[in-house]
Amino acid sequence: MTTTSSSEEESINSSTSPILNSNENSNKEYLKKPPTVKTWLSTRFCLAYLACFGFMNVYALRVNLSVAILSMVNSSYMESHTHNNISDACPTSPNHKNSTTGEFNWDAHKRSLVLGAFFYGYILTQLPGGYLAGRFGGKWLFGLGVLCTSVLTLLTPVATRTSFVLLIILRIFEGIGEGVTFPAMHSMWGIWAPPSERSRLVSITYAGCHLGTVIAQPISGILCASTFLGGWPSVFYVFGTLGILWCIVWFIFAHSNPADHPRITTSELNYIQSNLEPKDDSVSVPWWEIATSKRVWAISIAHFCNNWGFYTLLTCLPTYLKDVLKFDIQQDGFISALPYLVMWISINFNGLLADYLREREILNTTQTRKIFNAVAFIGPGIFLVASGFVGCNKVAAVSLICLATAFNGAGFPGFNTNHVDIGPRYAGILMGITNTWATIPGFAAPGVVGLLTENNPSRSQWRIVFYIAAGVYLIGTILYSLLATGEEQEWNRGKKKVELDQKQPLLQ
Repeated sequence: MTTTSSSEEESINSSTSPILNSNENSNKEYLKKPPTVKTWLSTRFCLAYLACFGFMNVYALRVNLSVAILSMVNSSYMESHTHNNISDACPTSPNHKNSTTGEFNWDAHKRSLVLGAFFYGYILTQLPGGYLAGRFGGKWLFGLGVLCTSVLTLLTPVATRTSFVLLIILRIFEGIGEGVTFPAMHSMWGIWAPPSERSRLVSITYAGCHLGTVIAQPISGILCASTFLGGWPSVFYVFGTLGILWCIVWFIFAHSNPADHPRITTSELNYIQSNLEPKDDSVSVPWWEIATSKRVWAISIAHFCNNWGFYTLLTCLPTYLKDVLKFDIQQDGFISALPYLVMWISINFNGLLADYLREREILNTTQTRKIFNAVAFIGPGIFLVASGFVGCNKVAAVSLICLATAFNGAGFPGFNTNHVDIGPRYAGILMGITNTWATIPGFAAPGVVGLLTENNPSRSQWRIVFYIAAGVYLIGTILYSLLATGEEQEWNRGKKKVELDQKQPLLQ
């Protein structure tokens, strides 16, 4: 990366836009990738592919209940406990197959408790997960987190039929297991990802979340409608088993540190290590500096706002399609997966585009993060609101939701990569901090949806749900644009490194 001239720096700083205004230090130079170092078939990209499959399992284990619960609940009981007449209900299709034989008499409030319980556990292990990954490596922490959740998923049918309370407890423990996954993986990218490839590597990795949703939701719908292993219980048996199989592969082939990888080439190892500060365990974690950093707060706010809209869709979209648009259970799985297929494509495209713009110095890192984040928030806000005004046009409603997720994919090379920019040494801890805040919408958003739609699951009530999501997106856009940066922070380099830098002249 070449240095930026002072005139170019002043030109950038003179912008009045908080998105384009950046005083990013361009003096820091990174080693360009030598021709002998592979890209798509390198060990660092193979790690991204393996992690992508891991997050496929993570989200398959998380979202299968969103579809299965539609077959688990007795819909006749649900309808009898909906006290208000739905004045703007969509007509039911002649082919609509609305199951009324579910085993459990859960009202909308109980359903929201079941869907949100996972996040009560998930929030507890975010920060510990980031700290432990930084101390002991992310490989085992990530793998054990998925393994724990997979085993508990296999036990879900037994717990559900035993008692409602036991199901809630089991879902909380599933969340505890999965809570370490994102901080552990971010900690690994702090060691593995060269700066010029961060957007691509992080985007490929976490795009697996949405690919998992794409696969899990339609398959869950098919399994629920079948007699295989009793119908809805098969959802948990199938995905729990797949999760365990992935863990075995991960434990064999993944490595926390590139220096420990037996198949990495010398040139690739040198390329990675030359672009990253070596880990120094003698330097204590600068907790106070991190906690008071407005850059960390910028990511935390953006992460919270993003997840409010995302979890509104992730946990509640199947219910919206069934109760409002009147899709049947098998259609529901396929249709509700479409937005995530679009998002998976969008994440990978935007990751490539972000690194392209940075490598060619069209945008610096700060500008890239802010612009992509603004696109990721403004687009979904507009299209979610619009989806509430298309009446019973199912094609238009689903198309607008797909557009919302397409724009939201730009958030991955936006705020979601920003942790590794500002503090690669503590990337796992930073992800733990921001994802702690971002987990609150996991139980708050379904709770709000439950309160608004429990007695009146109408299109007018769902419009309110979409208005709230759009408002949260707008707040996130403004605050992230004002507070965020792509610069490495001084507290990441450690006290010794900062003192050394102050004694040496800046690179010209």
